[in-house]
Amino acid sequence: MKLEHRKPRIFGDRLLPADSSLVGMAALVHSLDVSAPIRRPAVISEHHIRGNVKIDASWAIYDMRYEPGETAADHLTFALRHENLDLLVLKRILLALPEDVLTEYVRAAPTGTTNRRAWFLYEFLTGRQLDLPDAPRITAVEVLDSRHYYTLPGTLSRRHRVRNNLLGTPNFCPIIRRTTNLETLVAQNLEAKAQEMVGSVSKQLIARAASFLLLAESKASFQIEGERPTRNRLERWGRAVLQAGKFPLTQEELERLHGILIEDNRFIQAGLRQEGVFLGERAADGDPLPEFIGACPEDLEELMAGLLATNATMSAGNLDPVLQAAATAFSFVYIHPFEDGNGRLQRYLIHHVLAEQQFSPPGVVFPVSSVMLDRIDDFRRTLQAHSSPLMPYIEWRSTERGNVDVLNDTADLYRYFDATENAEFLYSCVQRTVDHDLPHEIDRLRRHDEALRRIMNLVEMPDRVAEDVLMLIRQNNGVFPNRRRQKEFSALTNQEVRALETVVNEAFEGF
Repeated sequence: MKLEHRKPRIFGDRLLPADSSLVGMAALVHSLDVSAPIRRPAVISEHHIRGNVKIDASWAIYDMRYEPGETAADHLTFALRHENLDLLVLKRILLALPEDVLTEYVRAAPTGTTNRRAWFLYEFLTGRQLDLPDAPRITAVEVLDSRHYYTLPGTLSRRHRVRNNLLGTPNFCPIIRRTTNLETLVAQNLEAKAQEMVGSVSKQLIARAASFLLLAESKASFQIEGERPTRNRLERWGRAVLQAGKFPLTQEELERLHGILIEDNRFIQAGLRQEGVFLGERAADGDPLPEFIGACPEDLEELMAGLLATNATMSAGNLDPVLQAAATAFSFVYIHPFEDGNGRLQRYLIHHVLAEQQFSPPGVVFPVSSVMLDRIDDFRRTLQAHSSPLMPYIEWRSTERGNVDVLNDTADLYRYFDATENAEFLYSCVQRTVDHDLPHEIDRLRRHDEALRRIMNLVEMPDRVAEDVLMLIRQNNGVFPNRRRQKEFSALTNQEVRALETVVNEAFEGF
């Protein structure tokens, strides 16, 4: 099957690089009129490229020597050999190709590595079976090259002689590429570093540090959503976060947590939502102006079942816990299964995976929400990097109630997900909590306790009063506030005040 029209001037909304033609997935999408988002299309240059390939923000430009040929089979082979695997785009291409083209592709090289991978992926993604006998007994090939992707140990598909090492199931399957950044972060062994740090400190001190970090995490998680909860609601959610990892992750458990988070459900539907959902603004007439649209209500049950099964598969396959947390938590927030509270439940899922996989020390909650709040623009860019390219492929209309009603089949947009950028962002957040936030809080408490001991040695006073003195001096840049001295601390002499200031400033010097 020969592909035509490989040299359009524009692909999507981008002008093709000069003297180039579409190749691989982009050529197949264009020629077969497939509706799918290609984030970085590939082209073949009519000239030689230094280093054979040039990657920029918009294009992957290959040297003319990579020219694969003119047939659909040629471009499918190129895509599977040279491009990042995008299961959404690949599935739509495979469904658009006539079955006899795919059958002939496999028959032409039944022992070929790429041919068997394409065959397996077709049957895995579509649930259909090609009219082919099982592959001969030859050495099995991995679906994903573990040198370039994070994978699971995998199971052998004897029909295809392919080892399925994907992270998920046909119903839900994220992908995480091995980037230099991720490899560097994983190699730091942050889990061991955190465990060693906690093991070198008294249990009492760690308990106090954990309490502070939990409060910071809970506050930040609400602040990300633009909320200022009551103390009672904050503490209730903090207690729920402390349970992370203690119960199996099921739909029932998520709905229990949602009930804790949204206690007053008079205006918020409990359980999986039954209407559309969007994030964005509204026009003056109330019509939605969505930046993001969640999965269709009728798809939620199947998508959530797939997500939870995939999370369990990653756990059983001993995937790095931070990578697993990124794939599970960001997938959840893209699906947006509940009417409200999805963002806070996303952060809970991070804590659940890290605790269940014993990455975070017992009783310690890494304040990843605090880091996300500090890096809120990076956090939003990370979310939008996946969601924004999907929006042109979602057909919708506004409802009478100012909501969105999705008109086309969008389940696959949420089913297949490249979590690489999300994993890089989350890992950098966890790195900061381990390298900075946890040791910083332990150091603060040590200095606090030393200052408190010396304060009480200077002036005999109750613990509560000594705590007030310490807080006042610290909050006033190392100087005892004069107004408070003249009121409840008028009994202190000038010499005692100067001594107390010296004690506090020495204890926190360099902090």
